[in-house]
Order: sequence, then C-alpha cells, then structure tokens
Amino acid sequence: MREKCGVFGVFAPGEDVARLTFFGLHALQHRGQESAGIAATDGERISVFARMGLVAQAFDEESLEGLTGIAAIGHTRYSTTGSSVECNIQPLLVTDGADHLPMIDGHPRQLALAHNGNIVNADTLRADLESQGIVFETTTDSEVIAQLIATAPGLDWDQRFAAMMRRANGAYSLTVLTRDALFGVRDPNGVRPLCIGQLDGGYVIASETCALDHLGATFLREVEPGEVVRVDASGITSWFPIGQEQQRRALCLLEYIYFARPDSRMRGELLYEARMRMGAALSREHPVDADIVIGIPDSATAAAIGYAQASGIPYVEALVKNRYVGRTFIQPDQRLRDRGVQLKFNPLPEMLRGRRVVVVDDTIVRGTTTPRVVAMLRKAGAREIHMRITSPPIQHPCFYGVDMATRGELIAAQREIEAIRLHIGADSLGYLSLAATAAATSQPEEHLCTACFSGNYPREVPLQLDKFALEIPALPVAVRDGGQVEPLPLAR
Repeated sequence: MREKCGVFGVFAPGEDVARLTFFGLHALQHRGQESAGIAATDGERISVFARMGLVAQAFDEESLEGLTGIAAIGHTRYSTTGSSVECNIQPLLVTDGADHLPMIDGHPRQLALAHNGNIVNADTLRADLESQGIVFETTTDSEVIAQLIATAPGLDWDQRFAAMMRRANGAYSLTVLTRDALFGVRDPNGVRPLCIGQLDGGYVIASETCALDHLGATFLREVEPGEVVRVDASGITSWFPIGQEQQRRALCLLEYIYFARPDSRMRGELLYEARMRMGAALSREHPVDADIVIGIPDSATAAAIGYAQASGIPYVEALVKNRYVGRTFIQPDQRLRDRGVQLKFNPLPEMLRGRRVVVVDDTIVRGTTTPRVVAMLRKAGAREIHMRITSPPIQHPCFYGVDMATRGELIAAQREIEAIRLHIGADSLGYLSLAATAAATSQPEEHLCTACFSGNYPREVPLQLDKFALEIPALPVAVRDGGQVEPLPLAR
C-alpha cells in the first residue's frame, strides 16, 4: 500500500531549478508513479511540462532545458480523486482570478500548484465555483484548491490562503508557484508531511526530508500545521492565515508505517528506527517459534530486522524484489495489482525449504497481495508461515489522500482476524496494536491520524467518498503539446 503524491519546490535564482526539481522528484518517486510534472517561473511567466509515467520517463534534456527560471515546483502523482489521465497531471496552472490586479508585461497573473492529500468537500466547493462561472478542466480536487486561491477576494496572499483554508476540509500539503515566489502550505491538521531545507543561494520545500538529502540541502524544519511559508528574493517568511488554533495535530500514522521512505525523518524521528521499534513490539505482542524472519521488501525490511533482533530469530533475505516493478498498492486498478505481485517478488527456495518462517509486512489492505506471497513461499518449500503485520487492521476508509475510500474494499472491515488468516493461507496471523504502533513513533497518539485503524477522524468526513465524484462527461483536456501545459481558464 502506498499513498497519493509527492510535492517539491525550490527557489534558487541562478541555479538550474528545473534540474534540481527533477532530482527532488526522483527522491519522491515512491509517493506516486502515474505521472510527473514541473512548473518553473522566470520572474514574469510560469511554464509547465508534465507527462504520464515515472519521472525519468516524463523528462528529457530538452524538456528540462526549456524550464529555466528562478523557482520551480514539481509533482509525482498517485490518483486519489480523479482518473489517472493526462488532463489530471500536476502541477496545475491557472490564471489569477482577481481581474482588478494588473497584467504583468502583457501576461495575466498565474498560479501553479502541486497537491498532496485529498479534500473531502471538493464536490460541494466545485459546484459553488462553477455557479460563479468558473470552468474546470480537470477532475481533481487539486484544481478546486487552486481555483479557491486564485479567485479569492483580497490583494495579498494572507487573505487568499486564509479564504481557501476556511473552506477546504481535508488534507493538503502544497507547493505553490507565482511569478516571483514559492509557497509551502500545510492544512491545519498537518495530515500530510512537508518540510523546508536550505541550499546555497536558495530554499527547498518537499514532502519528505529524503528529497533534501539527495540535493545536499540542510534540513531547517517542518512546515507546521496551518502554516504558509513564502520564499522570494527577500528571503523566507511564514504566517498562519487562520491562526494556530488548528483542531489538533493529526499526522498520518501510515506515513510512519509505510508511506514515507525509511531514510526520511518526521518530527525528529528517523523512520527506519521507528519501523524497527514496531517490529520489536510486534515480536513481544505476537511471539512464535520459528527458524527465520523475513520481511516483505522494501517497506517492511526495517520492521523485520527489529522483530528478529527482539526475538532472537535470525533475519534472512529470502524474498528478492524486482525494483523495476511498481508497488502493487498504488497501481490504480486491481487488474494491474494482481499482475504486479507475480512480477515483483522471487523467493529463494534454499533459504526457505523446510523452515518455519515469520513473514513481517506493514499492512494488509485489500487482501489481494498477501495470499499470493504466502503461496509463493509455500511453493518454495516453507514449512510454516506466520504473518506478522506492523500495524493494526485497517477497517475504515481514508479520506485524506490514500486510495481506499470505501469499507467494502478493506478486508479487515469485512472479516475477523481468523477469517483473514484462512483467506491468506498463513499458519498464524498477528497485528500490532494501535497503542504499540503509535508508541513506536515517539509521538502522542492524539497527535496522529489513526482514522483508518480507529475510525477517529480529525474532522467531520462523509460516510463514503467517490474517487471519481468529479468526473464529468466529455471532459475538455487542457492543451498539452508534447507535455507543455497551457493555463486553465477561470471562466468561459
């Protein structure tokens, strides 16, 4: 299972901002593999290049050389609202809706936006904006956010971001680009991560600290829940448009368990170490007599090592991953997930034959991948297979940027643990408790979003959210000539 998207931004006059963004997106590729895009500003006009596919597939030398400027933002997409189609690729580019603001050298003011998260009231907001004459060119909630900002009353960004924050209910970590500034924006609950780093001569904003590391940037701090950070020629400033009285901190617990890279840090914690602690706690809560411990690579490797160290059972790499196959959870439909499992893993019979095996994984979501892995291991000769999961059962939908918006698709919402064990074909099955999972993060449980485990959502949410709720017939596609993106109109 993976989630939604990766966002990135850099303000560095005199540097190759498009190439820096390209490298930053490479570091965030795990957060979305459907499409990638970069927007850059030269101080007067924003240009965007975006295509379907991985970062390395979307860009070449010619496209990067065409994106020169003082600042840029980028996006890797995993669709949670709206189809995985070309018109929904980000960053989105819209024309500023404040018609009383002046043109700049004959060009209208522009706004480019990259979004990680999900807005639960996007359909209502979109209908209201459409009633004002705004025409939408995508089927994403991200365009709703962009239009809320672009059409908000007020001359300054404080007023505009405040207007958006008061209306948008959900999760959003944003990088926003104007002609002369870069913004980082985080929702009042801080559901999705966002951090700030410093480069020689500039600043970086990214979903995860691993992107800073790849660029040699120095980590400064995280963007706080409800905060807007602005970077421009005068430096870096920040403010809280609607105050700091956010409902509560609610960083997604799945970021610690699975979503973020293990070499990233959140709230000062290296996620590799947090996952090792989860594995150790799992060995105490669900001990078993076994010969070896293996992890489902790569996301459960750290937890498996933690389980092995705490239990005294040797850790063995007995399942080899083909790293050129994308993660099965974030494939956009079930047919692709099924095929991906077959291509993704190769067991080593010499390591497994006749042995009792503890298999550590991070989650069981739909229950489609795990039975195939168990069958692979049995075919390779494993005598017993004991599944250990470093999270509680996922029983509730996510409305904040993970593609599991209905209870019907979640196996733990439909079956008891013993029934799940029979379904996956394991000899035993154990889940880590919510209390132990949260404790491994070193964060208070009340500062985490545990909704998919507990049903306790940070804010009011609908009973069900349709990924395709914003789809409309005969959708007009934004003009893209070889990946080049034109601004989306505000009214027709």
